[in-house]
Amino acid sequence: MKKLYGKMVCGMMVLRRRAEEILKDEKGMGTVEVILIILVLIGLVIIFKSQLTELVENIFEKITKQAGSI
Repeated sequence: MKKLYGKMVCGMMVLRRRAEEILKDEKGMGTVEVILIILVLIGLVIIFKSQLTELVENIFEKITKQAGSI
């Protein structure tokens, strides 16, 4: 778990530096919003990975059980 957290922090620092570089360049303002949205989505997926995996597994389990009864 500590390795994953370390990688996440290191990756976020690199992404933050890159975002700061992009923010300084006025040409890329449309790109900045897209990159920030992607970063937020990636962060949410990393944070809630186990919950999302469990949810998807439960959904497919229910689909499989109910498909057999049709």
